[in-house]
Amino acid sequence: MNRTRVPERIHTVVIGGGQAGLSVGYHLARRRVPFVILEANERIGDTWRARWDSLRLFTPACFDGLDGMRFPAAPWSFPTKDAMADYLEAYAAMFELPVRTGVRVDRLTRVSGGFRVSAGADVIEAENVVVAMANFQKPRVPSFATGLDPSIVQLHSSEYRSPAQLRDGGVLVVGAGNSGAEIAIEVVRTHPTKLAGRDTGQVPFRIDSRAARFVIPVVFRLLFHRVLSVATPVGRRVRRKVIAVGGPLIRVKRSHLAAAGVERLPKVTGVRDGRPVADDIVIDAANVIWCTGFHPGFEWIDIPVHGEIEPRHERGVVADVPGLYFVGLHFLSAMSSVMIHGVGRDADRIAKRISRTTVAPVQHHGRTPWRRRGRANAA
Repeated sequence: MNRTRVPERIHTVVIGGGQAGLSVGYHLARRRVPFVILEANERIGDTWRARWDSLRLFTPACFDGLDGMRFPAAPWSFPTKDAMADYLEAYAAMFELPVRTGVRVDRLTRVSGGFRVSAGADVIEAENVVVAMANFQKPRVPSFATGLDPSIVQLHSSEYRSPAQLRDGGVLVVGAGNSGAEIAIEVVRTHPTKLAGRDTGQVPFRIDSRAARFVIPVVFRLLFHRVLSVATPVGRRVRRKVIAVGGPLIRVKRSHLAAAGVERLPKVTGVRDGRPVADDIVIDAANVIWCTGFHPGFEWIDIPVHGEIEPRHERGVVADVPGLYFVGLHFLSAMSSVMIHGVGRDADRIAKRISRTTVAPVQHHGRTPWRRRGRANAA
């Protein structure tokens, strides 16, 4: 006889165990709210570990710590992606946050009294759900990519690890944002490389220069955190542009690409005779790397909150679905929302709102983050 499994009951479920989810967990624990964090990967930080081998953060280590725990590196060094992954794992261990790894949520629905979170055969019912994930979960590749000659190696930026994956011959990198520029500057050392796509602009200084040590704190703490926010007219204008087309180049500059020998091309618009076409120019390439972004990937949310580009929310709060929140989305409340140094402010605000609905707060049995072990890094 088949028996229906009784759902587990937890006050708050946080979906996603990256920097956004761990930040939410830290602030919920501070307020003694019962919660669990569900992480699809088998190990905390694996999303970072899966990115290309040479990736380094754009932010110096002094801005790479989450609230309550400094990043263990020289303040003005730029950590590797593996160092960031290890830091997140250490952060969860430091505060003994209740993270369940290897749990991929495949459906979120509303039920009487709250929400049902389904992950395979496992079901949790909760009063609150925080979707703590960035809105770039599923690789986006143009539909005409299927028309390329089968001999051409095609990789999305999420699949690219190093030039060793490429065959001999030219490389076309499609998408001229930060990922495209960083990958192009690497592969051009071993392959003739073209970079196609709209110019996204660039920050007007080198992030690893001495001058940047004076500029970056102003940019991160004032410009990205306060001026470019949904609370200001200029922030709302910039938000629309950033959400639609992305931000400027940060580390790699136009001059770096030119000096390295990367040829710039306009946007790739289709395929002709099995070859990519940009501005009616047929490009002979043995490899194509698609740095064309991601879909939000929130189809598993079976609640009508989906907008054209992102879920509907106001600074992470879904007003017409009480108890549902988002943290970690691009420009959630400010330019800094998706950045490590900025996510804590959003997490703190959402955790505070949730704590007001908690009838019987419970004692957190792990480390006590509300005692602020070490200096917090939130701006």
